[in-house]
Amino acid sequence: MLLGFGILFGFEIGVVWKIIIKFQSTGTFGRVHLVKEKMAKRYFALKVMSIPDVIRLKQEQHVHNEKSVLKEVNHPFLIRLFWTYHDERFLYMLMEYVPGGELFSYLRNMGRFNNSTGLFYSTEIICAIEYLHSKEIVYRDLKPENILLDKEGHIKLTDFGFAKKLVDRTWTLCGTPEYLAPEVIQSKGHGRAVDWWALGILIFEMLSGFPPFFDDNPFGIYQKILAGKIDFPRHLDLYVKDLIKKLLVVDRTRRLGNMKNGADDVKRHRWFRSIDWDAVPQRKLKPPIVPKKFSKTSECGIHTFSETGRKLKRSEQVRRKQLSI
Repeated sequence: MLLGFGILFGFEIGVVWKIIIKFQSTGTFGRVHLVKEKMAKRYFALKVMSIPDVIRLKQEQHVHNEKSVLKEVNHPFLIRLFWTYHDERFLYMLMEYVPGGELFSYLRNMGRFNNSTGLFYSTEIICAIEYLHSKEIVYRDLKPENILLDKEGHIKLTDFGFAKKLVDRTWTLCGTPEYLAPEVIQSKGHGRAVDWWALGILIFEMLSGFPPFFDDNPFGIYQKILAGKIDFPRHLDLYVKDLIKKLLVVDRTRRLGNMKNGADDVKRHRWFRSIDWDAVPQRKLKPPIVPKKFSKTSECGIHTFSETGRKLKRSEQVRRKQLSI
């Protein structure tokens, strides 16, 4: 359906699409525009990347990975890619528009989520991770900023620049410092187990309002991750504490989710005892947060959130490459 428009778009952007705002968000080497299809009046997100900047920052492989992974996957909790194109200056990716915004914004506004809210998001994230791993894809960038909410309040994982098809291990150091698994920091080679570690960090952050390992600089964070000491807030549920401990195991061979039964071990944990797992990918669970409908006078649907409530500033993403061992 969109491929025909895609061919036209490359040459006549104004004919097929109306750019609603200058940009929806910015990144290191590109911008995401909100666009509206003039004929059917549907909204999409158009990611536009500068080819010279991609090359200068040595991000060719990450861009290729994102495109190849998104073309392969199809899951209710993953962002959809409809079409790609390039000209002499830019790369274009036409993607699903998810109007609810980042989970990070809601977490920052609320300070922290209650147990049932954190439980809901965790179940949908687990299904997304399980699906990716079934395709031999490691995500490697799980964090609240990369989780979007659709209009009904269900999640969509986005930003697949660090995702990679993986048969065995990889040695690329990439991700966000607070979410890096010990084996990534130590350059031991890593695989899908890093996503289960990141899930443990995410659950802790959703329920506490801050990650378990933080410092003023990345190296301080790395030292605390390798030390593995977790200070739990008193209000956390006993079952979720146990789950986090089993996900944040330094020895990846003993890490929940990375053992013989894979994701089933995580799903069977007592914290999820009330969950009907068959209903989760069918989107039958009731979302705890339903994004407000955007104003008719503002077509972009982008929400403004208070800057208060966030205790930590997110460190810059690490995109260094280590030598293979």
